[in-house]
Amino acid sequence: MDTIDSRLIQLSQDGDQEAFAQLLERYANQIYRLCYRMLGNQHEAEDAVQETFLRVHMNLDRYDGNYKFSTWIFRICTNLCLDRLRKRTKPAYSLDSQMNDEEGTDGYAFLESKELTPEAQLILSESQRTVRRLIDDLPEKYKSIIVLRYLQDLSVKEISEITGMPESTVKTRMHRGRELLRRKLKIESIF
Repeated sequence: MDTIDSRLIQLSQDGDQEAFAQLLERYANQIYRLCYRMLGNQHEAEDAVQETFLRVHMNLDRYDGNYKFSTWIFRICTNLCLDRLRKRTKPAYSLDSQMNDEEGTDGYAFLESKELTPEAQLILSESQRTVRRLIDDLPEKYKSIIVLRYLQDLSVKEISEITGMPESTVKTRMHRGRELLRRKLKIESIF
C-alpha cells in the first residue's frame, strides 16, 4: 500500500479530520470520473462522490490494511453507482444544470484538444457521444466492467477486487461487453 495512504488512514482512524480530508482529496478526481462515466450526469456524479466519501468515513474502521485503499474506495464507489443505476426509472435532470445537447450529454463528457481541427473535433465528439451512448445501453453487469477497465484503466485483478468477482468472471464479462459494443457499433455505422 502507498505509505502516504497508510499514514493518512491511520491518522484518520485515530480521529484526525484533516488527514481524512487529505486522503479524500487524493482520490476525489478519480472517484468523480468513475461516477460520471457510470452515471452520465454531472450532478448525480457529484452526489455519488459525496455519498462515497460519506460511506468511506462511516466505514473507515472496517478497512483492511492488507488491501490497497484505492481498491476499497473504488469498490464502494462502483457499488454505489450500480445501486443508483438499478434504482433509475428515468434520466435525472437538474434545472440548474448546464446546457445539454439533444442527447443529454453535458460538456464534461468531451475534452477538447487544441491540436485538433474543428472538423476532427466534431468527428471525435460524435464518436465519443456514440460510444458513450452505447456503453450506457449495455446491461449493468457489462457496463461496470467496461467502465472500470477502459475508462478508469484498471487491471483485471483490480476490477476483480473492486467487484468481488473472480478474475475469470471479469474477463468473461469484459469480453462479452466488448462483443456487445462491437455489434452495436457495427449496426450504428450501417445507419
